[in-house]
Amino acid sequence: MSKKTLVSAITAALVVGAASTTFAAANPFSDVPADSWAYDAVTTLAADGVIDGYPDGTYKGQNTMTRYEMAQIVARAMAKTDLEKADKALVDKLAAEFAEELDNLGVRVADLEKKSDNVKFGGELRYRYYDINRDSKAGDETHNKVLFRLEPKAYIGNSGWTANARLDYEMNLSSDENDNNVEVDRAYVEGPLFGATVTAGRTPLFTAQGLVFDDRISGATVAFGSDEFTTSLAAGRYSEDSHNAYNKDARDITGEYYGVQFDYTPNDKLALNAGYTALNNIDANYVNSYKLAGIEDAVKAYGNDNDASIWYVGGKYAFDKNVAFVGEYAQNTDADTEDQAWTAELQYKGANAADAGSWGAYAGYRQIEAFSAIAPTYDDIIGAGYKGAVVGASYVPAENILATIEYFDGEETISGQDASKFFANVDFFF
Repeated sequence: MSKKTLVSAITAALVVGAASTTFAAANPFSDVPADSWAYDAVTTLAADGVIDGYPDGTYKGQNTMTRYEMAQIVARAMAKTDLEKADKALVDKLAAEFAEELDNLGVRVADLEKKSDNVKFGGELRYRYYDINRDSKAGDETHNKVLFRLEPKAYIGNSGWTANARLDYEMNLSSDENDNNVEVDRAYVEGPLFGATVTAGRTPLFTAQGLVFDDRISGATVAFGSDEFTTSLAAGRYSEDSHNAYNKDARDITGEYYGVQFDYTPNDKLALNAGYTALNNIDANYVNSYKLAGIEDAVKAYGNDNDASIWYVGGKYAFDKNVAFVGEYAQNTDADTEDQAWTAELQYKGANAADAGSWGAYAGYRQIEAFSAIAPTYDDIIGAGYKGAVVGASYVPAENILATIEYFDGEETISGQDASKFFANVDFFF
């Protein structure tokens, strides 16, 4: 099989999710070495039943694929029942191209068309426990809750646009009470526009590898570029209930959000990013809460105009398929104090919820000063205003079940007093 024809086979097999599979299956072919450029694709497609080899256990990748062989791959892809709508369009094109060969195989294209509903549902049931210990006046905290999350996706004709939502319902196991009614955490549309990918509504946003922001805004995002270099823009309104240790009844941050991020991924080993986030007209209740921690002039912590100007840079480097280093640095140039954040993390392997038995572990250090980040992604550290060492591990005991434990040992950046956190989480994805 030539490289060109193999790429065609891989493209056809994208509809079964091969492109998103992190770990390839065991190699079934003796003539496809582990260092081959096609190793991951060939072994994964074989595990999915899309391609097969010869009786002697070889793949013979140097041979040219016939149209008949390609039609067999298309027929197997057509038989899949869990195609996304965009993937179905690709299968339809391939089916039209190989219609004659499919007919000779006894495959009627019309009969094998995917009859999918217009709305697809996904989600998770999550159990989460954590225990926070602090020597400071902030005190200790325990979380023992179950979250049910439903994520519907509706296809808007054949436009390539989708309407998306995320609904959360949380239950407190310690009190056997429901914390609140169903919350619509996200509701947005997403699709292509003038060569870019656009979202609008209460839309998710992830920046600086999660060091600065991992939440949602009421606004819009635009991403454009290539697989190697991408530019992402975001603008909207951010408002979130407080996760602040010093005043749990205060609003955390409310303000006008603007941001830009540049991502450069020249190869499979290296990924770099740099960007800027502005949060203007911040609600003073957030910074006032830090007066309890000893910052008397906390109202000016984001600058005289209660604005944040956060610049950041970072990246990830994979030494091999198992070991990677992740680092990120951010600074709020409008803050008078507590203005810097950074993280350094060494990762080993990685748990993939679709791959039973997979696991991963990491160790690192995080310092996230009080006014250097908006909504950090990390579950191990207590939040903004803390620094210390972190370790964690994840394991997949069965497909779509992910178990995680993490530990933080450090201190508050403001008071310097000791703090620690134990975190455990089990996700059941559907």
